[in-house]
Amino acid sequence: MSITATARDVLSDAPLGEVTATADALQVVFHRRYAKPIEKVWAAITTPERLADWLAEAEIEMKVGGAIRFNWRKGAYRMEGRVLVCDPPHSFAWTWSLDDRETVVRFDLRAEGDGCWLTLTHSGLSPKDGRGSGVRAGWHAHLEAIPDAMEGRATPLAVKEAREAALAGAYPKLPD
Repeated sequence: MSITATARDVLSDAPLGEVTATADALQVVFHRRYAKPIEKVWAAITTPERLADWLAEAEIEMKVGGAIRFNWRKGAYRMEGRVLVCDPPHSFAWTWSLDDRETVVRFDLRAEGDGCWLTLTHSGLSPKDGRGSGVRAGWHAHLEAIPDAMEGRATPLAVKEAREAALAGAYPKLPD
């Protein structure tokens, strides 16, 4: 399914995430290119102040095995995981419990010319979807805010929610 004309009003022309489903897991992969140095993109995905601009309030122990905590909507939703990979400025991964499963969120960065490629992989999601549709549209909506975060500008929650709503049909629920 493609993005509707209404969605284009609040979204960039970035491609949809690539979804792979097996009998026991769902994975979504996003590829984005930013015309910024790898260090600036790294800071956006690992610095609590920048994470707050595009994703959520964050606390991170930047080491393998360290705790990572996110807080959305002033505590209405919280997540706590552990850092699995911390290889500045190339790879960063952590665990995230969703639908009684331990999933893995991984960012890989690759410098190229005047910019950087970012690959976000969220794996281990429930193949029965559960929050899968929301996770897919949610990541897409949040990734739209990274360019502003790299410049120290926060994206208002209402904008992120409008983006996610606009993407709802682009990431349909998977069949049971």
